[in-house]
This record gives sequence, C-alpha cells and structure tokens, in this order.
Amino acid sequence: MDLHQLLVFTKVVEHKSFSKAAEDIFLSQSTVSSHIQALEKTLNIKLFDRVGRESILTPSGERLYQWALKLLLLKDQALLDLKEGATELRGILRIAASSVPGQFMLPKMVKNFRNQHPHATFHINQSSSKNVAEQVLSGSVNMGILGGKYENDNLYYIPIVKEKLVLITSNQSEISGQVTIHDILKYPFIMRNSDSGTNALLERFLKRNKITKDQLNVIAYTESGQSLIQFVLQDIGIAIVSEIAAKDYYENHMLKMHEISDFNEDRYFYLVYNKNKTQSMLAKLFIENVSKIF
Repeated sequence: MDLHQLLVFTKVVEHKSFSKAAEDIFLSQSTVSSHIQALEKTLNIKLFDRVGRESILTPSGERLYQWALKLLLLKDQALLDLKEGATELRGILRIAASSVPGQFMLPKMVKNFRNQHPHATFHINQSSSKNVAEQVLSGSVNMGILGGKYENDNLYYIPIVKEKLVLITSNQSEISGQVTIHDILKYPFIMRNSDSGTNALLERFLKRNKITKDQLNVIAYTESGQSLIQFVLQDIGIAIVSEIAAKDYYENHMLKMHEISDFNEDRYFYLVYNKNKTQSMLAKLFIENVSKIF
C-alpha cells in the first residue's frame, strides 16, 4: 500500500466510478483498476461492490476511506511544513556548548540570530568541552561551541573568540597584582574537571613549568564553572578561569582578577561541526552568522 494507491482509491470513492476517477487524475481506466486491485491484494480485502453503473464501497472500503483521507492530509501537511521550512527558515538547531560559551557567549548568538530568523528554535545542551566534541562526532547535535580542540578528521573547527585565562580571588584575598604559577601553589585551589578546555590548558602550562598537578593545593573539584566562581566568592579558594567568565564579576567589584606571568598561550573558543553531517540551511546560516558576530 502506498500513498498514490490511496489517492486513486479516494478518487474512485468520490466519483463512484473508475472511468471518472481516471479522467480526474489523468490516468487510464486500466491503470486505476490495477491500483485498486493491488490495494485489495495487499490488504486482503474487497473494497468495492459493483451496483448498477456505480462502484459502491464495502464496509471495509468505508473504513479504509476514512484512514486514507487522514493519511493524505498528513502527507500534505508534511509537504507544506517542509516548504515553509525552506522558505521561512523555521526549524530546530541543536547546539552543545561547554561552560563558558554556554553561559556568556551563546545567549548573544541566539539573540542576534533570532532577530533575523524568528522561527528558529534552539535546543542547548551544556557539558564539558570533551563531551561537546563527542556529541558533534555522534551527530546528535548540529554543532558545538567549546574552549579546546579534540582532534578528529571528521571535526571542523572555526575559531570565533581569542582570550586568556586569569587567576581569580576573593576581595578578602591577600594576593595583589600579577602572580606567577609558583605563587599559586601555596593557596587553596578550586579546579574544574579534567574534561574542561580550561583544565586542559592549565595542565599544559603546569607541564611546561615542570609542575605536577599534585603540587597544587586542590581542595575541591567541580563540574560547573558557576560553582567554581561561587567557591572563590566565598573565599574558600582561588581558581584559574576564562577571562570572559570572570569579567562581569570583576567589573562589579565582586572578586579580584590577576594576570599570570608567562601564561601567554593563546586560548580560543571554537565553533565545531561534523564534516560528514548534512546541515540544514538554518544551521549553515547560523555558522556564517557566528563568524560575523565575533
């Protein structure tokens, strides 16, 4: 049973005639008869009784006619939705984002894009940078925004923001001015989990300075960048975070921000997508739009 057979069937019902149905849909009468016979064979039921010059529905035919109308209407609605999606650019964008871009960058991206394409709907999944890359690879999201590169031939990275990491302390902290990595070792330290882009960059910096992670006085690990900042605000420890994440707190005099000497490795946030995943027109436009914003 296919939709074309159902269309032919409904025309025969409406005209109560095979010949008139054939004229309506520009088919030969023999072709119409073949479609009805194929439909009866597939369903193993009789659809019409011949009464005089008219073809009258059997009880099974009456039931199929109601279903056929619903299925054909659903097909028309699906085609209309696809057409509107192409012309009005309506649809869903699924984006995975790591902590900092998810909180401080993505809202601006969404606002800017929806100003141009108000029918776009966003599904945002926030997790670690490594998990973002894995979601993009699996194809479960259209794209990701993250703070570290995880090399894979199927991933294409677009750098969108360049920034640096800074040390943050509470306003009660005795630390002032620029610090060295060796200054940091003696203070209670709050650290992100190992899958975050921030943590990966910090570990490379420690290794370059021949410092093991065990030499840090780590008193807490946290999955959340917001939670980490709250630990610092409460003067429980110090932390190294993205300057973007710390900026608003610093400008509102809620914490202190310090540069770390020799910590000058470029840090980027990237938009990443899977080269093997077919992107919708909406997704392609979003990718182009992000590059213009930043």
